[in-house]
Amino acid sequence: MLELLILLVCGSILVSGLLAVLLDNLMAAMISGGLASLFAAVSYVLLAAPDVAMAEAAIGSGLATLIFLYAIRKTNGGKE
Repeated sequence: MLELLILLVCGSILVSGLLAVLLDNLMAAMISGGLASLFAAVSYVLLAAPDVAMAEAAIGSGLATLIFLYAIRKTNGGKE
């Protein structure tokens, strides 16, 4: 049962990563990238590495996503 859940979360990481690359909207792509990082944190919890999961959730899906979203917003979202 745990193996199936891990495979599902890893598949979600792949889908979120592909969406981050393929989406045209920068905000949506960045949210999708943050979601991939959040799924990675969940997979670390499932693999019994809570310290790595906390670091990934705080830095990867939290801080980095907020900084990128702030930068996209300040630069007018890449629009001319």
